[in-house]
Amino acid sequence: MSAALVFHTLKGDELRSFAISVFRYIGCNDADANLATDVLLKADLRGIDSHGVARLSGYVRLWEKGRINAKPNIKVVRETPSTATMDGDAGLGLVVAPRAMELAIEKGKNCGTGWVAVGNSNHFGIAAYHAMKALEFNMIGYALTNASPLVAPTFSKERMLGTNPICYAIPAGKFEPVVIDMSTSSAANGKLEIAQRKNIPVPEGWIQTKDGDTTTDANGLKLGGSLLSLGSDKDRGSHKGYGLGAMVDIFSGVLSGANFGPWVPPFVSFLDVQPNLPGKGLGHFLGAIQVDGFSDVDVFKNNMDLWIERFKNAEPIDAKQPVIIPGEPEAQFMKVRIKEGIPLIDAVVQDLKQLAERFKLDHPFDGCYD
Repeated sequence: MSAALVFHTLKGDELRSFAISVFRYIGCNDADANLATDVLLKADLRGIDSHGVARLSGYVRLWEKGRINAKPNIKVVRETPSTATMDGDAGLGLVVAPRAMELAIEKGKNCGTGWVAVGNSNHFGIAAYHAMKALEFNMIGYALTNASPLVAPTFSKERMLGTNPICYAIPAGKFEPVVIDMSTSSAANGKLEIAQRKNIPVPEGWIQTKDGDTTTDANGLKLGGSLLSLGSDKDRGSHKGYGLGAMVDIFSGVLSGANFGPWVPPFVSFLDVQPNLPGKGLGHFLGAIQVDGFSDVDVFKNNMDLWIERFKNAEPIDAKQPVIIPGEPEAQFMKVRIKEGIPLIDAVVQDLKQLAERFKLDHPFDGCYD
């Protein structure tokens, strides 16, 4: 039986001020505190609630454990005209990844494409934030990151890969950009967390038990199981999701000098980092591709509009559910939430209020309680 969730709606500006104050408290300078907050708020505004301010206390706990450096010396350690490798100095991925994307964009402007591998970083929020930075320059953005090992490879019951998202952001003309932001597992861990809060089962094919059997128990991961790769099992194409997840891990981790596979440090602070790691921190891979290196920008955008329009008008299975374009639901969420505010579940509000009271920070959460 599902449990009803209580939501509280707060204005974006209220959450922004609070998040900035938290990042300042842990030692971030003003620019980094604002940047980190931008990344979290973009997730909430786009409806990716699992990666927004709900994660704020998680970053704080990692800082308290000494795993996040609030004042990193981010530097390029290897470079060519079109590529670079960056050391994030254990900084917030929310800060390190945008800096790397800015470098990829600059290299893309000069060379047609720019690529930056990042090591020694931490969780970077939603991949779409970083990929979408390229759009304002009429460029295609690309963002990858590896993550804590929760996903079993095809034919295995051992956690070896993260949910390892891939994101492309592609500009259009009169329509919103096409933003393909997806995990390479059958489901993102955030969806399991939502099912756990609601006390409902998850679809078959999302997770397996510690013995490799299928389960619909949303607590399967907590009981020692693992997420399944995109495709769920071999007969449904899990080897394809496994291949995509492996590619993200190699580009983000092996190429950059970060950790990879089962050695990627966990996001949760209560799990210790393994000894004798092969690299440093988490890894990302960012890219920016100039459209006008391949096509006239106006021609490309017109054709993207034609592509979008045709796909939106594809004959639906059910007239009540039209075909949608990747990134369209998130764009709609953003329009609504900028106007109406950001809904947070009661558990998140209580968590943030406790954080505020512990650090003696001003906060907007008292009005959430009668």
